[in-house]
Amino acid sequence: MKDNFAQKMHSASKIVYIILIALCLFPFDKLGMRQYVTPAVALFIGLIYAFIFECPYPTFNKKTSKYLLQVSVVGLGFGMNVTEALKSGSEGMVFTIVSVFGVMTLGILFGWWLHINRKTAYLISSGTAICGGSAIAAVGPVLKASSHEMAVSLGVIFILNAIALFIFPPIGHFFDMSQAQFGTWAAIAIHDTSSVVGAGEAYGTEALQIATLIKLTRALWIIPLAFVTMLIFRDKTAKISIPWFIFLFVLAMIVNTYCNLPAAVSEWCVWIAKKGLVLTLFLIGASLSLKTIKAVGVKPMLLAILLWIVIGVSSLLVVRATIA
Repeated sequence: MKDNFAQKMHSASKIVYIILIALCLFPFDKLGMRQYVTPAVALFIGLIYAFIFECPYPTFNKKTSKYLLQVSVVGLGFGMNVTEALKSGSEGMVFTIVSVFGVMTLGILFGWWLHINRKTAYLISSGTAICGGSAIAAVGPVLKASSHEMAVSLGVIFILNAIALFIFPPIGHFFDMSQAQFGTWAAIAIHDTSSVVGAGEAYGTEALQIATLIKLTRALWIIPLAFVTMLIFRDKTAKISIPWFIFLFVLAMIVNTYCNLPAAVSEWCVWIAKKGLVLTLFLIGASLSLKTIKAVGVKPMLLAILLWIVIGVSSLLVVRATIA
């Protein structure tokens, strides 16, 4: 009886999974209909799905969300002008550098204070300081982290990353933040690129462009961090993962700025990119099951929350004081 029920649930999970993917990709706006499935809604749908069903295609889900996010980010570059983007995002670059060093230092100190495994604390700090799961995935092999240490660190970051997409836009509106302020703040204080882009889009076009640019600039810190990690943990044989898609994003901006692309082409590239982002966030939500949340533990979650409060509050104060 139990086996029969399990089989029915598994079959149902496949059907619902495919239907929800189709819903995320359905071109409501192109058909003159209101776009109900925003990035935040897609993430919420994914979370609800994960709490009810077990994802039937975990490997596909993980790989597709990773590469689809990268393709979507590159596509967004076709809607941005290099000169305007650099001018808008330059004010957040200095604070990005300060925040990366500050969060890494505090993360290591807080981890020691909370008696958290050294590598787990280092991974959570890396994810908070730079770009969430991407930083953890890049640094983990360098310091030879175990599968448990990786799972805990990724779980913590993904949970807070999901929360950020829902709470940041309302906070921005509460403080009456400008597009430039919110885009800068989101890029610095939200962990993962997916939620940074999702929150930026929810707030406005300018916020989306600034948030994407600053976040991808921040993501390049993966490279020096990996080299520093090699020195700290004394492993010169480790391989470093370079986020090549960031350079493709810059190339897309350059092409859009200087190659006189027809407006229709740029618009379609951006539209497809935004659709890809919606699907990406559904896939991320669908992978965040109750089992993942339970596996995190209290102390790693506390460390991540402490770091998030520090970077979130400090960056909010700085951004509001320095950016119009």
